[in-house]
Amino acid sequence: MSQIQCQSKLSAQEKAKISFPMKENYEKKLLEAQIDLLSLQKEIFRNKRKMIIILEGMDTAGKGGVVRRMAQYLDPRTFHVHGIGKPTGDELGQHYMQRFFSRLPKAGEICVFDRSWYGRVLVERVEKFAKPKEWKRAYDEINRVEKMLIDDGILIVKYLLDLSFVEQGLRFKERRQNPLKSWKMTPEDERNRKKWDDYQLAFREMKKKTSTPHCPWRIVPADSKWFSRLEILKEINSRAQKFF
Repeated sequence: MSQIQCQSKLSAQEKAKISFPMKENYEKKLLEAQIDLLSLQKEIFRNKRKMIIILEGMDTAGKGGVVRRMAQYLDPRTFHVHGIGKPTGDELGQHYMQRFFSRLPKAGEICVFDRSWYGRVLVERVEKFAKPKEWKRAYDEINRVEKMLIDDGILIVKYLLDLSFVEQGLRFKERRQNPLKSWKMTPEDERNRKKWDDYQLAFREMKKKTSTPHCPWRIVPADSKWFSRLEILKEINSRAQKFF
């Protein structure tokens, strides 16, 4: 296995920032970012804005941990998390975007998609649930939909948590050995790991074809959970201040 990575090249300073042990300051910085996010939520509600946060990445990349830190102090009445799994029988007979339109934020709300419409060019591509002609045309379809939503005043921020093959192996090992986390392991996890290269190629093409000026991808190194959590929360606040 060649273990193809989609990680962008990092400067020595960025590598040092990621690898530096942040445990001493992590909780303090996290709380600051969470307070800023709470202020943002209040502003979005007060001004009837709308925001979509998209999280993608390999299994164990830390998407769930990011979502929990986002939600910890937010008002659940206007913050909604949609964990996207396999489509239901009814949804299989619909256009793949239809189930997402029913989950779009209302005025004053923030919605998180833990996996999203990008499943069309990731899971459905790799697992051959979609025909090549179907997932190949989806890049342009997704770009048009995102542009339409942004033009309608919805802020969309999307993050690809970029985990290394080695780190994923360590996290799988921890899950198997920890009785409090063993429930997280499924046969699909091991099967997907064997298709690592196929998924990395899909991620790279997704980034290349759907990172647009109006809706760019933010690639977040995810081998350090502390780093990725702080980076995403801070970046959300920064992007929102520029958009609204």
